[in-house]
Amino acid sequence: MRLPDGLVAVVKRECPTCVLVEPVLRELGAEVWCQDDAGWFEHDDTELELSYRLGIETVPTLLRIQDGEETARVVGWSREQWEALTGVPSLGADLPEHRPGCGSLSVDPFRIDALEARYGGSGLGSRRVELADLEDEHEAMFDRGWTDGLPVVPPTLERVLRMLRGTTRAPGDVVAVVPPDLVECTVEKVAVNAVMAGCLPEHLPVVLAALEAACTEEFALHGLLATTYFSGPMIVVNGPIARRIGMNSGVNALGQGNRANATIGRALQLVVRNVGGGRPGGIDRATLGNPGKLTSCFAEREEGSPFAPLAADRGVPGDAVTLFAGSGVQPVVDQLSRTPESLARSFAACLRVNGHPKLPLSFDAVLVVSPEHGRVFREAGWDRARLVAEIEGLLTLDADELVRGAGGITEGVPEALAGRKLPKFRPGGLLVVHAGGDAGLFSAVVGGWVSGTTGSSPVTREVRA
Repeated sequence: MRLPDGLVAVVKRECPTCVLVEPVLRELGAEVWCQDDAGWFEHDDTELELSYRLGIETVPTLLRIQDGEETARVVGWSREQWEALTGVPSLGADLPEHRPGCGSLSVDPFRIDALEARYGGSGLGSRRVELADLEDEHEAMFDRGWTDGLPVVPPTLERVLRMLRGTTRAPGDVVAVVPPDLVECTVEKVAVNAVMAGCLPEHLPVVLAALEAACTEEFALHGLLATTYFSGPMIVVNGPIARRIGMNSGVNALGQGNRANATIGRALQLVVRNVGGGRPGGIDRATLGNPGKLTSCFAEREEGSPFAPLAADRGVPGDAVTLFAGSGVQPVVDQLSRTPESLARSFAACLRVNGHPKLPLSFDAVLVVSPEHGRVFREAGWDRARLVAEIEGLLTLDADELVRGAGGITEGVPEALAGRKLPKFRPGGLLVVHAGGDAGLFSAVVGGWVSGTTGSSPVTREVRA
């Protein structure tokens, strides 16, 4: 939209300052555009296109245009500034020296998304899908296979643009190559699925970091999808961002009810489904699966923890996500132990059955220590390394008890390993996290998938704005 050279003003009739300066604008012969009354001045900006394109934040705004370009701007009414811009002395002699303006309709929070979609030239590359007039948008998304079995939020252009404001990254930046179809996934595509999942814009950086972690070679997302095992990605969030975006690390941290927890994990799963092609019954061949494959995400409770933040212990301090191939939650009940040695033995006994009590070195695990249990370790001065070392010592197992047929159980390790000592977990295969409500002497074990080079390893990545 090219404006003629000279003076241009943007006003709205409901603004007292705009009404105040009407005689001055008419005296100056300015080209005046009105946002809310097409008949007040000669130019109609009720569609707000001019205001949007000029970046008008306050009315009245007076501009000088030369060779089609803006060369000067004054906001509100100031006799001194208007005289300097126009070169006309004694403007509005009967008016006050100064009056502030009003907010422009083009920055109204209830309009800005629609204006950006209409005039912003978004440059987004996603294909638009037009629905028939009688087609229910929610049923249409079910029918097209875009959902995880629950309704999703329609990803309109306005909603996607709003979501993209949650990151400084460009919409076209490639975040990761998503298996199983090995499709390049852009920030824009992640934003589309984050909208569908119900995320807020401030959640988007966490979703982006989770996707980066999930698509690393060591996490082995393709194998995790294709396995008949139970597991799916579980996200643990560390750092100040967890509090800023309202994540739950306390009561019911592994359960329902918190928007950030629920939608961040869901967004990752929807990206894997809709971009990467990882759909149940297709490449996803889980025999039973687990509810965490819908969403599994929580924040570590760093306050009051006996341990350093998990991500920091893994070399990434501050805002970060750790991805783990979680297979479901196994309760740990110990309401009597008051020493770290006794409680560590309870944890070890429950961890021994991870996957199968006769299968060492096969499956990783996350031990989620609740605050009441954590207090036992904090008061004794045990950190994460001390607890893990104690558990690993307790879970150094006699292979004679693990070989096939021992205990009348055919499952187990080969006979050739008889006579040896075998650790339950590979080095680094047991993670310890602090989370949960203040009341309850309960902790939890989240089992993993096949560990190490033949399966998935936990991955930690920084959350970037």
